[in-house]
Amino acid sequence: MQIWSSCRVFNAGRAIFAHGRHMMSKQDKLKQTAAIAAAREIESGMRLGLGTGSTMSFVLDEIARRIREERIIVVGIPTSTRTELRARQLGIPLTNFAETEALDLAIDGADELLQGPLTLIKGLGGALVRERIVAAAAQRFLVVVDHSKVVDRFASRAPVPVEVIAFGHQCVKRRIAELGMRPMLRIADDGAPVLTEGGNLLYDCYDIDAAVEPAALGEQLRRLIGVIDCGIFIGMATEAIVGDSRTAIRHLRRES
Repeated sequence: MQIWSSCRVFNAGRAIFAHGRHMMSKQDKLKQTAAIAAAREIESGMRLGLGTGSTMSFVLDEIARRIREERIIVVGIPTSTRTELRARQLGIPLTNFAETEALDLAIDGADELLQGPLTLIKGLGGALVRERIVAAAAQRFLVVVDHSKVVDRFASRAPVPVEVIAFGHQCVKRRIAELGMRPMLRIADDGAPVLTEGGNLLYDCYDIDAAVEPAALGEQLRRLIGVIDCGIFIGMATEAIVGDSRTAIRHLRRES
């Protein structure tokens, strides 16, 4: 698993946002295909939630193109400083929750998407708390991924990130381990702990039992003192767009 510091997340995002100057990988082409399809769901006048990550870079590009060429009028709330910076560079108007009470549509990626209930694991980019706030404020939450993120078993592809405060985080780690997982503090290449958008630490939790119930696990984690949030998103995504090839996408809707 790639480990990111907040600085490295920004630099990686900047490199990804500059993808147009480089030859894209097959996976990036799948992300772009899904992102373009997602941006077509946007109607003029919408208030948008703008997620974080490599797939969102393509979404932002397409939103900017539609503003420029189709003259659509939109305003967005970004989930990270990286997204905010790129949106401003592209000329996408931004707002905040002091000025905007609710959102019409939130678009974001995911590190893992469980088919059927559309349960998500998010947090690779270190913005999971902001992402949850934005998703919860939206009437529709559209997830955009390439096919490699879609799984049939929870936590089979990605670890579950848990955001904790720095003070006493070692105690929190022990409590997390008691739930039957292997928590690992996310460390950058320079040896410093990765910081989230909120300035907290991240523990990535591995070796999760296949029989675990995601909703129950999420509640257990959030009840631990010192835990800010975890990357398990349940019942929030209303639909997903999955890039399967350069010319085809799959539309998934949440099963009740």
